[in-house]
Amino acid sequence: MNSKTGPVVSRPPREPSDARPITIGLLWHSLNSGNLGVGALTVANLSIARQVADEMGLKPQFVVMAPRDRGTPAMTIPDTRVFEIDRKSMTRRDGFWRTVGDVDCVLDIGAGDSFADIYGPRRFAFLWLTKAMTIARRVPLILSPQTIGPFTKPAYKAPAAWAMRKSRLVLARDEKSRDVAMRMAPDANVKLSVDVAFVLPFEDRSVQRGGPKLRVGINASGLLLHEAESGRNRFGLSYDYAQFTRALLSELTARDDVEVHLVPHATSNNDIADDDGATADRLAAEFPGAIRVPNFADPPAAKSYISSLDFLVAARMHACIGAFSAGTPVVPVAYSRKFSGLFGLLGYDAMIPVTGLDTDGALAFVRQAIAERAGLAAKARAGMARVNALLDVYREELRALFRDAVERRR
Repeated sequence: MNSKTGPVVSRPPREPSDARPITIGLLWHSLNSGNLGVGALTVANLSIARQVADEMGLKPQFVVMAPRDRGTPAMTIPDTRVFEIDRKSMTRRDGFWRTVGDVDCVLDIGAGDSFADIYGPRRFAFLWLTKAMTIARRVPLILSPQTIGPFTKPAYKAPAAWAMRKSRLVLARDEKSRDVAMRMAPDANVKLSVDVAFVLPFEDRSVQRGGPKLRVGINASGLLLHEAESGRNRFGLSYDYAQFTRALLSELTARDDVEVHLVPHATSNNDIADDDGATADRLAAEFPGAIRVPNFADPPAAKSYISSLDFLVAARMHACIGAFSAGTPVVPVAYSRKFSGLFGLLGYDAMIPVTGLDTDGALAFVRQAIAERAGLAAKARAGMARVNALLDVYREELRALFRDAVERRR
């Protein structure tokens, strides 16, 4: 089942006729990733950069630089073009070398969590080489708020540290990432901010909450379900994710006061084992009382739908961020340190941890969280005040970057 809503169109503000142009490279962003988390980072970061540029009287043009997900339609955003990163474009002088040399500055978001050694040498090589070429072209480079590391292998540590030292600024989206960056590159300019997707634009549908039935969303991760069913469990969860998910669905669909929504957030045309949509189809067949929410065309559509729910249990981090920032009480299902790092920064501890609970304990945790959802919503509201303060750090750095980039071109 792959029905989709329409594409997002982000409308730029009207600039004065004398606005100075600025071309901003958005490295390791994506307009057509099946993973809506990467798309959320792209739309939100572009929105922040556009707002800052507009306030400065600048007219921004954006160049999104990333590999292409060939099976996914691209979002349409004005004043934005795409440069596709692949082996050929990285080796030709009229490829990435020329493209990055033509922009005024680069914001590299590293696909959120890919500046690490956990995704293997090929992906790291592309992420590092694009940074190195940007630095070689003397184009100002900021690593936008992202997870830094882990870097456990010596072969990765030295080049990663060099890239951070040579960047104008490294912004970590959690305290653990900040500490990793400062240990690896103590002379780098490292600051703490937060995930930009908290300010992803969306249509508020909270009016649909509070009806006769509790609207509970379940974002079941295709990746975690596959890991559990295959017996690999490479993320080291202390409970069986497949058993937990099915037991939770069985319990909630049996309740007369609950309406269960299966909410996909990361889809893949190439890897069914990492496809929440295919997983939602399977679970909908097993639990016909659940509503299979159609795949979303873009991140704002996903966040808008999540805002209509009374509660969400989610294993994709940006589904959790969408709920948190839209006022929907959420229980994140953690599978790496990025969850505890990010939500711990915001004082939000209503999370199923990677270790420490068995399957029954995880189920009991969700039951209690549903009962205490009003308190969780209050915690999220308090956390959003912290988000805004941390993103102000980023906005100030963008103002300085854009000012220097425009002056450098004159």
